Amino acid sequence: MNARIAAILVVLLAMLGGAALVYQQQERARRPSNAASLGQVLLKDLKAADIASIRIAEGKNVLTLERKDERWTLAERGGFPADFTRVREFVLKAIELKAGQSEPLGEKDRARLNLDESGTLLEFRGADGKPLRSLIVGKKYFKREVDNPDKALGDGRFVQLPGDPATVYLVADPLLQATAKTAEWLERSAFQVEKVKALEVKFPDGGGYRIERSGDNADWKLAGLKPGEKLEVTKANAASYVLSALDLADVLPKDTRDTGLDKPIEIKAATFDSLSYDIKVGKLQGDNYFVAFTSSGSVKPDPKDKDAERIKKLEERQPREKMLQNYVLLIPKGRLEDTLRKRPEFLEKREGGKKK
Repeated sequence: MNARIAAILVVLLAMLGGAALVYQQQERARRPSNAASLGQVLLKDLKAADIASIRIAEGKNVLTLERKDERWTLAERGGFPADFTRVREFVLKAIELKAGQSEPLGEKDRARLNLDESGTLLEFRGADGKPLRSLIVGKKYFKREVDNPDKALGDGRFVQLPGDPATVYLVADPLLQATAKTAEWLERSAFQVEKVKALEVKFPDGGGYRIERSGDNADWKLAGLKPGEKLEVTKANAASYVLSALDLADVLPKDTRDTGLDKPIEIKAATFDSLSYDIKVGKLQGDNYFVAFTSSGSVKPDPKDKDAERIKKLEERQPREKMLQNYVLLIPKGRLEDTLRKRPEFLEKREGGKKK
């Protein structure tokens, strides 16, 4: 090999070495400094079997989910049962949370991402009441701009570990269940009044109405009809039917004050299944009425009723209905409007002696 070729090889090796160095530097630039945290389990060693309660704090609003034997209950709602499936799914989701990305977190970023006092604090506690693991949940993350971030589901969530206040993590789950709103943890079914035989409604001002029928498929009759008056059957059907489709907006302890249940609208319903319901409707709070009720009787369906599946479900609902009687319920206004009509609204409207 002559000197010229040797010199050329030295130059080529130097160029290749320089290119390799440049490549390595570019790779470092492209590779995030937090690469070691990617895929990291955030709530390390947290086990579902060890969790006795979950405390969720959103500002002044606090919700505590407590495990009682095989059930989860809401401490701030007098031990009302939480939706077991929702709680279980939330716990499993929290245990499996992994960091998709992490970045240094400054004070301005902490406020911008709602990771300060405006964030949601989750505490998973053991049987001794001490936190096993905690997490601060901030703003939702969106891959693209959305019109209404509050209502949009989100593609992920910014979170922070209380023990690492200088780092923000991005997780791929929007954690919609991370809320202290009681309604988001309830099983929404309320009491259901099926196959109504007689329905009577009394208003505090003395007004009211009573409708009844002789059979499940018989026509309704309005008590006290005067000559020329006629019941509008569709409204009677609606007044009774909606009582079979009630759901809960929320529940409150029985000793809750200022509900209007001391001077309520009274609803009495008797069914063809031999059940009776005394329902009290109090004040309207927002879009929901305060409601309390009691029921009596045992399920004795009409011998002509061959719907065995319906009867089985009715019997299975009875324990829950007995439990609901220990609470003040919030029932959506729209669910009760047809039942709470005034008597004149049940009459067919006529003009000039003819039906309108």
